[in-house]
Amino acid sequence: MGTFTLGSLRSVPVGGRPDLVSPEVAAALEALGLGEEVGVVEIDPELSDTAATQAAYDLPEDALANCVIVSGRREGEQRIAACLVLATTRADVNNTVKRRLDVRKASFLAREDAVTLTGMEFGAITPIGLPAGWPVFVDRAVLDAPLIVIGSGLRRTKLLLAGSSLTSIPGVEIIDGLGQPIAP
Repeated sequence: MGTFTLGSLRSVPVGGRPDLVSPEVAAALEALGLGEEVGVVEIDPELSDTAATQAAYDLPEDALANCVIVSGRREGEQRIAACLVLATTRADVNNTVKRRLDVRKASFLAREDAVTLTGMEFGAITPIGLPAGWPVFVDRAVLDAPLIVIGSGLRRTKLLLAGSSLTSIPGVEIIDGLGQPIAP
């Protein structure tokens, strides 16, 4: 089932090519039994950023989703969450995420920390295979997408999957309005 075609991308099931995703992603997909339902496709790593991927592979802009790692502190304790929103929006870090984490101020986790804690390459972080206990905030619009393109943990590949399959990921919280329109 993980064979999808979107734009000029044609995926193969991750279960048959676990070498194309980070070890954390491969282990998580195997544990969830999703290895055959999620597709993976090789791309030029220089084109891994969302806008470049969309242009190079002729993808509809509402089929790409971005995962960002956000943190804040409460009583000396660091609280971390992943946020997944469509690429046409930005995660509402200053309001929605801050309230969900119950912190005074939320901000993007430093690049080095995000890479170290997730075990994934920067620009390829995905909500699949994150450390246990991290909440994963997903905008409802991502779930409603019939097919989305997200990171794979490696900049040289992307995952293709039905938005609805994200509900299988531990810690997922569906949030209406998490993704806010990008101001012109």
